Amino acid sequence: MILITGATGNLGSSVVHYLESLISHNEFAVLARNLEKAKIFSENNIKVRYGDFNDINSLQNAFIGIEKLVLISTMEMNRLAQHKTVIDVAKQAGVKHVIYTSLAIQDINTSAVKELMESHFETENYLKSSGLNFTILRNTIYAEAIPQIIGEQALDTGILLSGGLGKVPYALRDEMGEAIANLLVQSGHKNKIYNITGSTFYNYQDIAEMLSDISGKKVNYHALENDEYVTLLENLGLPKFLIFLTSGTVLDIKNDQYEIESSDLEKLLGRKTASLKNYLTQFYQ
Repeated sequence: MILITGATGNLGSSVVHYLESLISHNEFAVLARNLEKAKIFSENNIKVRYGDFNDINSLQNAFIGIEKLVLISTMEMNRLAQHKTVIDVAKQAGVKHVIYTSLAIQDINTSAVKELMESHFETENYLKSSGLNFTILRNTIYAEAIPQIIGEQALDTGILLSGGLGKVPYALRDEMGEAIANLLVQSGHKNKIYNITGSTFYNYQDIAEMLSDISGKKVNYHALENDEYVTLLENLGLPKFLIFLTSGTVLDIKNDQYEIESSDLEKLLGRKTASLKNYLTQFYQ
């Protein structure tokens, strides 16, 4: 039996969607803290197990009979403690294999978002030392995050960011979900670490040129200094945490932290990754 955490989120729901086409509903279940949100699964005859990462008893009940566990990382500041709890309970429950979604970055120690993201690597180390079989998926930045960062009005405003000319091998979150589903029904992935990235690197100038082609009007990339970008985000009234996360991620892009080349996602999909331009066309047209 396979159990998928975070199933009501974007990545988790994508895993479920693709897994449905590979195995029967009685071979997997989803973990949900909010059972109301999880009705989309139960109404489709997918088993739902209640579980809260902050409630050990709920996890102990949810993990009964589970052999493979997909641990989709949370975005909460106490997520290291949450992840450790999940791993501990999984081991006690006899889970055989944990698949964890981590981060593809060059050097977490020099990252501008180390405070939040280093917990990925602490989780990795904890999982590797647990004695459980593991697969670690180090995910690049989602292609779906581009409109969130550059803005939905980028065709009119241009792109105003402090990302320099740093490049990222963006990948579609949906394809990451498909890759996880494929991995779950295949053998040969135990105790492996994969970099889940797109096939091509892009900087913000490249993205501006793509948007120009898509829209038929000139879209410029205005490279800001980091303090200018932080001020811009503050003037938009964004919460402090979101300013920290967004500006820090963009600064890491400028510093080439995400320039990681890998064919792991292609291999798990069995094909080239999707075109970024096609995705942006769908979003901005």
